[in-house]
Amino acid sequence: MDRKKLEQLIFDTCSVEPDYPWMDTPESAVFRHPGNRKWFALVTTVSRSKLGLPGKQSVDIVNLKCDPLLIGSLRMEPGFYPAYHMNKDNWITAALDGSARDDTIRMLLEMSYAATVPKLRKKPRPSAACPCHDCVGCAARKK
Repeated sequence: MDRKKLEQLIFDTCSVEPDYPWMDTPESAVFRHPGNRKWFALVTTVSRSKLGLPGKQSVDIVNLKCDPLLIGSLRMEPGFYPAYHMNKDNWITAALDGSARDDTIRMLLEMSYAATVPKLRKKPRPSAACPCHDCVGCAARKK
């Protein structure tokens, strides 16, 4: 999968447009979850040497949030590397040069998006001592 195909996949799957937050690296695109603005993907270009590969040519990569239990086995697959410039316990890097399998990148994209879904907040439970049994802004509590 290349960068253009990944960006189209993200739009088609998540309905998210890229954000370009850094003026000094205009090729770096952040994809944020619309519900809470958390990142679920970062697409950028790095030197192959930054991934521990031979050569100084550039390669497009994507960083995806990942279950820590999967990271070790994924790094054994071609095209997957320790997360570039991110927490290596929770993120993984995939090269967008055809070396990483498309179906694995798709699966990781879905997992990353799901991992950044806004959490539902629990409504505070009413206190047994509250006469109205609705402690959220109740008049008895304000006295």
